[in-house]
Amino acid sequence: MNDTQTPCRIPTSFRRGAFIAAALLMVLLAAATLASAQQTPALDVTGYNIDATLNPANHMLTATATVTFKPLQALPVVEFQLHGALKVDSLTDASGTALNGQRGPNETILVTPASPLTVDQSYTWTFHYSGALEGSGGPVPGLKLAYVGDPITYLLYAGAWFPMTGYQTDRFTADITVHVPAGYTVVGSGATSAPAESEQVRPLHKRKGATTAPSASGTEYSFKWDKPGFPGTIIAGKFTETSPAPNIRLFTTAANKQYAHDYAESALRIWAFFTSTFGLPESTRINVVELPDDTVPAYWAPEVAAIAGNRIPGKTAFRLLSNTIAHQWWGSEISPATLNDEWITNGMSRYGELLYLQDSAGESALQTALLDVEAGALAYDTIPLTSADTLNPFTPQFQSMTLEKGALVFHMLRWEVGQESFINLLRATLSQYTDKSITTRDFENVAEAQSQQQLTPFFSQWLGGTGSPDFTNKYAVYRLGNNKGFRTIGEIQQNLELFNMPVQLRIETDGKTENRRIHVVGTDSQYVVDTFGRPRHIIIDPDNWILKDSPDMAVRVDILRGQQLVAQGDLNGALKEFQKALQVNPQSSLANYRIAEVFFTQCNMQAAVNSYRDALNGDDDPGWTEVWSHVQIAKIFDLTGQRDRAIQEYRQAIQTNDNTSGALNEARHYIQTPFKGQCSD
Repeated sequence: MNDTQTPCRIPTSFRRGAFIAAALLMVLLAAATLASAQQTPALDVTGYNIDATLNPANHMLTATATVTFKPLQALPVVEFQLHGALKVDSLTDASGTALNGQRGPNETILVTPASPLTVDQSYTWTFHYSGALEGSGGPVPGLKLAYVGDPITYLLYAGAWFPMTGYQTDRFTADITVHVPAGYTVVGSGATSAPAESEQVRPLHKRKGATTAPSASGTEYSFKWDKPGFPGTIIAGKFTETSPAPNIRLFTTAANKQYAHDYAESALRIWAFFTSTFGLPESTRINVVELPDDTVPAYWAPEVAAIAGNRIPGKTAFRLLSNTIAHQWWGSEISPATLNDEWITNGMSRYGELLYLQDSAGESALQTALLDVEAGALAYDTIPLTSADTLNPFTPQFQSMTLEKGALVFHMLRWEVGQESFINLLRATLSQYTDKSITTRDFENVAEAQSQQQLTPFFSQWLGGTGSPDFTNKYAVYRLGNNKGFRTIGEIQQNLELFNMPVQLRIETDGKTENRRIHVVGTDSQYVVDTFGRPRHIIIDPDNWILKDSPDMAVRVDILRGQQLVAQGDLNGALKEFQKALQVNPQSSLANYRIAEVFFTQCNMQAAVNSYRDALNGDDDPGWTEVWSHVQIAKIFDLTGQRDRAIQEYRQAIQTNDNTSGALNEARHYIQTPFKGQCSD
């Protein structure tokens, strides 16, 4: 990390705990925004045959797309989405009759049929279109999802680079041929033919301000995905390939070549873990491919896991990769029927990431991650998951619901039904709904059949309701006669009248520690526990199986909301959220650190130093706030011409021996070279 000659800003590496959620939020918003436009499907697209030519030097895409579809209702005008930078040059039906297609709102193409269409009858139309894909325009405001150029061309399905409808709900087959200049590798979904040398790359269409480039020899790639799914993503670049196994291929640019071996090995381990957990996917192949940093941090398609280049290095890089690969099962193999069902695939991909984290890094890593996920789940818990379609999907609330709370529903279900039944119901869901969409009710039916449990209270509470319990425990300990030990009679109290599920109790005694499973129903539930040793401490839900509220969690929630407001540019709103956290816990090092970040971003150096000092004098939770507070204070001393004091702070940072997010690397670097960030007016 090197902030030299850059404006004062909040480095993304500081946002520990929010990293994965922030990365995935962009991907989910892309999906949700497109899907929300078509909650009542008008068309069922069954297949595409696409022939596309890419000219990176001039950012040009020239393509022909033959679309086979069935109307699901009477349609005087048929609507497709198509990237706004692309112009339809001609459009014909199966008989060759020209059709009238015009641009509509929200990057759509409105087509008037030559004659009225019959519901459920199959039609085939052919689009010839072209355009320069080089800006940030596209169907999702603020996201660049389709680009032709160097070093990497990416045509993401969400970028609507071909006429589409029913994003991630209308499954289709695709036969895609891509022509690229020599030296480029193309990655897509499905069976591929060996790259063939084309006679020429097709001539570029003239556009205003550009000249037609001469034809050049090139390469042709063909991809065929013959199962209903979402294969419409193409990525091309001058890649280096790394293959740790015949079915695992990693494509990176020269910039990330040094990380390729370790990252490919991570992909292999993740793939093996998910295969052993979920069963065999639709395809046994996976292509992990680098994306540039100016688009979404991650994206998936059948057989494709695309990761931004700046997300590849680092010790925790495997988390985003594992979440993206999990979509081969949860998103590709099965897909949500509506936005109300998105929690199934988004939530299980997130929970798949947590399962792999637990397997690879241990229980303590899982517990740390769960606290962040719980905060995300509670940040906007005002609408049931089964009513997600009432929200504007382009909001943090939709993300928190489907991603974070969705993951915790699976986590709690695992506790409710047990590990074996949980894995069985996941596998059964994938098996029964392969290449199909799934509803929440479908999933509930599978879960009950596999667990042999009546789960209506569970799903009603966590899918159909809001809120979380805030547990308190009252108990008395009695000595039993004849050296038989001790009896604890207690009562678990919580605030949800309809709460009904088992809760773990951990009884720490003079001897061994014991765990008991207590069924809690309603606001007051009594329990009786006999132990040989005298109980010294009783903890409710010590392993965080249940989404629950507490003062500590309230602090995390306020901080998370503040971080999301920072990401949206609302620094004043963020400060209010961080200050709310301090009202609950005035010693919160994390809340003080986040406040200091905002002041540092605003170049309010004295206020920033004060808050970093408060973080150092706080509860030291999380521990990394110590090392980073020293680093940031040192940077401020550098900026204010106090080099000796800066070096002293850098040395204090190094003495912590905590290299979280490269803190020690930064401290060592700036001991040698003063920090020279700039503050804007």
